[in-house]
Amino acid sequence: MIRPAYPTADTTAAPGAVTRPQTTGDPPRRAGAPAPRDARRRRAAHWALRSALPLTAVLAVAGFLRFWQLTETGFNSDEAVYTGTAASLAGDPGMQAVFPVFRAHPVLFAGLLSLFLRGGPDDFTARAVAASVGVVTVAVTYLLARRLYGRAAGLAAALLLAVMPYHVVVTRQVLLDGLMTLCATVALYCVVRYVQSGSDGLPWLIGATGALGAATLSKETAVVLVCGLYVFFVLSRSVRIRLRHAVLATGLLCLIVAAFPLATSLAGHRSTGQHYLQWQLLRRANHSMGFYAVTVPQAVGWATLAAAAAGLFLLRRRTGWREGLLLCWIAAPVLFFTLWPVKGFPYLLPIAPPLAVLAGRALSALAEIRPRPGRIRSGRLRRGRPRLRPGVLSAVGAVLVTLVVAASLALSSATRITAAPNGSFLAGSGGLPGGREAGQWVHEHVPAGAQLLAAGPSTANVLQFYGGKSVSALSVSVNRLHRNPSYTPVPNPDRSLRDGEFQYLVWDSYTAHRAPFYGEKIRQLVEKYHGTAVYTSALRVPTSSADPTPTPVFVIYQVRVS
Repeated sequence: MIRPAYPTADTTAAPGAVTRPQTTGDPPRRAGAPAPRDARRRRAAHWALRSALPLTAVLAVAGFLRFWQLTETGFNSDEAVYTGTAASLAGDPGMQAVFPVFRAHPVLFAGLLSLFLRGGPDDFTARAVAASVGVVTVAVTYLLARRLYGRAAGLAAALLLAVMPYHVVVTRQVLLDGLMTLCATVALYCVVRYVQSGSDGLPWLIGATGALGAATLSKETAVVLVCGLYVFFVLSRSVRIRLRHAVLATGLLCLIVAAFPLATSLAGHRSTGQHYLQWQLLRRANHSMGFYAVTVPQAVGWATLAAAAAGLFLLRRRTGWREGLLLCWIAAPVLFFTLWPVKGFPYLLPIAPPLAVLAGRALSALAEIRPRPGRIRSGRLRRGRPRLRPGVLSAVGAVLVTLVVAASLALSSATRITAAPNGSFLAGSGGLPGGREAGQWVHEHVPAGAQLLAAGPSTANVLQFYGGKSVSALSVSVNRLHRNPSYTPVPNPDRSLRDGEFQYLVWDSYTAHRAPFYGEKIRQLVEKYHGTAVYTSALRVPTSSADPTPTPVFVIYQVRVS
């Protein structure tokens, strides 16, 4: 870059003429001053050491935990449905027969996943897309925390989310919540930029609206986060949103969200969408009100919650709109889904990034602690070794505490990834052990045209995905308001078996554990219609003894009418 030279006297100019500085050459450098190129190199090296390399290491840890043993266990029910839907969008005729495109949720994630399933569905590709979304969320969390509290808080927050069991476990699965959380975190970042930009921040508000719309098209429950933003802008005294901005953002959000019902209507499935809405609103409670209080703190990590709470208390004099925004963002889904009768393990995943940010804020604040005057003696520890400054000691202590907290979370994540099956299953907490193997047996040994009757729809989805055969479920309600419209009920299983409609019965330990009545009903039908076990999937389930005991988790019976 050419810089203007310093002004020099022009002795040849005519008297009274205006002299101008020369515009060629470089200004003289002071003795010992670094060259501009050397200064740029030093700044680049400084940035790499303080930001780029630590963030790269954090993302590498996040990627390792999300891709390690990724396909060790087959799909669970939701994974089978979403991957099957994506394959249907990609044009797979086999999946189109059993997994319709329009189901209970929008299809943004399925549409994204379908771009990678042109050659047919497979476990690794589908889960790799979800895991990659999780890693990107870690990077966005770094940007969010850095914007709010600085670089150190950004690295701490990204590290905590990278190893957090809740986020690791969910983003290792083909679920809608991972993409919804990524879009929601982007929206939160844009809201922060909007608040910081003041009257010039309308583009950031538009970006936040678009990201929230994408989150809602990933999973419709993301609309709850809008309530958190509304409460924040109403309660915050230091932040005001212009009425014109609010109206514009609300209209744009409604326009984006309307894309899914409009697509459903134009495709001729308007009644299907109405049935799904009725089913979602009238579903029976599947967990108690204290479900999240028991499961989520363990998954998020007690150390994360303790750090976030300690930061809010000890730094309460610094509390401002930043903490108010994060707390409103967390409180809205927590309150809603605690009161909502239908609960799922991954439903609260959008609160993971702001919790990590609050915890990262507290951990980075440890570096600001200074000892009281007189506590540290001046002088030297040893001859030739100067004593470290108090600021350096605080920074080292903050790094060590952060690494200890992250190590405890990483150990918990690794334990959940490698945990041995116990014969029961919590939806959204991982793959379904034994399901893939049972479905592959169905694909290879059950003749074309044969139909199977399983105890529950979750098992039926997995067997249909891997087996490619029609599988009905015994527990599907005959009341349309109490069942997923995608499932077909079996009003009279005895009559269906006598008429030869089903040739195979499937018992599984997961449905038997969750709904003992239907597990026992399958057993009774097997005995009544002379069922013969033709396939058994046994897993090593830990018991009180030293050696794990093989326990059947899937048993397929061939039945015949005498």
